[in-house]
Amino acid sequence: MEQYGWAIGVGIIVIAVSLSKAVPALVRAFADRISARNGAPAAGSAPSASAAALDDLQRRVAELEERVDFAERLLAKQREAERLAKPPS
Repeated sequence: MEQYGWAIGVGIIVIAVSLSKAVPALVRAFADRISARNGAPAAGSAPSASAAALDDLQRRVAELEERVDFAERLLAKQREAERLAKPPS
């Protein structure tokens, strides 16, 4: 057991370093969640930034709708062609 004492120390240091990097992000996420629950805007967010993000999301959703419509039309053509094909004799 004495020969592995260094491994315990290294493990503790690794855990401490990883927690020191994760804790600020967790605290920031928790603070944002609390401020959103209270109806206050999150720190550092501007209305223009959120409006721009909303516009970007709407554009992306519209593009995805077009892609889905295109895929549905292709599938419908394929099914129609299969129905109209002559049966094997």
